[in-house]
Parts: sequence; C-alpha cells; structure tokens
Amino acid sequence: MPSSRLVAVCLSSLLLLTACGDSPSSSGSSTEPTVAGTTAPRAEPTKPSVVVPASLPTELVVTDLALGSGTSAAVGDLVIVHYVGVRTADGTEFDNSYDRGAPLEVTLGSGRVIAGWEQGLVGVQQGGRRQLDIPPDLAYGDAPPAGGPILAGDALTFVVDVVAVLPASDPADEPADTPQPAGNIEVLEYDDLVVGTGATPAEGLTVAVHIVSFRADTAERLASDWGGPPVVFDFTAETNVYPGIIAAVRGMQVGGRRQVHIPYALMFDGLGSEGLGLPPAIDLVVVVDLIAVY
Repeated sequence: MPSSRLVAVCLSSLLLLTACGDSPSSSGSSTEPTVAGTTAPRAEPTKPSVVVPASLPTELVVTDLALGSGTSAAVGDLVIVHYVGVRTADGTEFDNSYDRGAPLEVTLGSGRVIAGWEQGLVGVQQGGRRQLDIPPDLAYGDAPPAGGPILAGDALTFVVDVVAVLPASDPADEPADTPQPAGNIEVLEYDDLVVGTGATPAEGLTVAVHIVSFRADTAERLASDWGGPPVVFDFTAETNVYPGIIAAVRGMQVGGRRQVHIPYALMFDGLGSEGLGLPPAIDLVVVVDLIAVY
C-alpha cells in the first residue's frame, strides 16, 4: 500500500491531524464515521515475466498485455505504476518495483523518466498492463547509469502495471456548486450532485479526491485543491484522516461529486482550524469529487 500523499497547502489542514451544477440525484445522512473494515485490502500486482522481442527495437513499440479502464493518461497526469525492466538484448533484469513493494509515481511530461516512458505511458488506464520495447535513443543512449547492468547503446524492455491514473486538474474546472448558509447539525448529511459509475472506496484501498471546503454558517469558501494534484489518503479505520472525510466519501463511485455537511465534532476534534479559517464549534461543508480508487 503506498503511503498517503497529501498536498502541503492550507487544504491539508482539512485532512491531517497535525497540519496547520447538476441537480441532486440522491441524499442521505450518516451517524457512523468509522470504516466497516469488511473488505480485504487491495492485492499488489504480481511481478510479471518479461518476454523480450526477437529483434532489438529501432523505434518505440507499445504492446498492451491487458487493458485497463477509466481515464486514459495524458501529459500532465500522475501515473502510479509497478514495473520490471530488462535489457532487451538478453533479458537481464536491472530493476523492478514489485520486490520493493512500492509503486513509482510518474508525472507525464515532467522529464523525470526516460523518453520511452514519457511517450509509452500516454494512454494507459488503471488496471492495464503494458510492455514497452524502447530503442537506445529513447532510453539512456550512450550514457547509462553508472555501475549497473545497462550498457551504452542498450535497448530496454519494461512491463508496466498501472495502479492508478490521477488526471491533472484545471482551476477553471472547480465545481460551481456552493452551499446555502446553515446552522450546525448533529448527523452528517449529503447530496450526490453527480453520481459516479466507477469503483467505490473500501477498507484497505487508496482514495484520490478533489475537495472544495466552506464554512457552514456563512457559506464562505475556505479552500480548494483544484489546479493541483488530487488529495490522496488511505480509506481505512487506521487513518490520519478525520472521520468526517472518511464518512463523506463512503458509498461514492469514481466520477461522482457530493456535497457534504460535516458536523464539527467529526473534524479537528471540534476545535476548528486556524490554517483553514474555520472557527471552533462550526460545521464544515465540502464538495468532493472522487477521482480514483486503487
């Protein structure tokens, strides 16, 4: 399970214990802020065997060994992957993430991986498995990493399992939905503004969301993470996320948008958040977009 990657802005006050218009289609309330824990944690992908091509590639060859679903990765998106890499010439393995038990995060277009990955991962979808046969000029060329098995002029072959695709966001896409001023409530209430069609959060999985937050009593907008990466957290009872946020996304599906009125007792121990601009003993309203579950 990858560790939580929470953005270090004022919005993180909404999530960290220690940190500083469609019509509604359904609604409800919840008195249970904890997670049921009845679903098994996600199984990590099994390290695949790599079958190298009969001849060395002279151009990038992309082969989908298994198709995924959901958003197709584009430049600017964050792609979370497991991988194994070998020398194409003889199949010698030089690296893999499976043995480390931690996937790699790649922002396409950032220039932090070889060009064969930058080009070859465009279009991948969550759950897919793709083989990349990469010629030397799109790998390390004549300047391989020092001290390793990769030689100058080597073609490389990778098999990549796509754990998740987290799209880049545009501030202009921030939802226009805003709450009406409301007094404090005792039971969490929500309206599903858009019903998703994808996966649902479950115990042991990781959740990626965009959140816009409001002060309930005045409907003042406090913070938003639109324009940056999604907020990512583990959907588990043993989480560092306040119970109000866990309750807010429970039952949603990827692609959904929900407006949630969270009682103050379920956020910041009722003490408010100076960083967020939320006074003590004031409820919080959030508009949550569920981006991915993995």
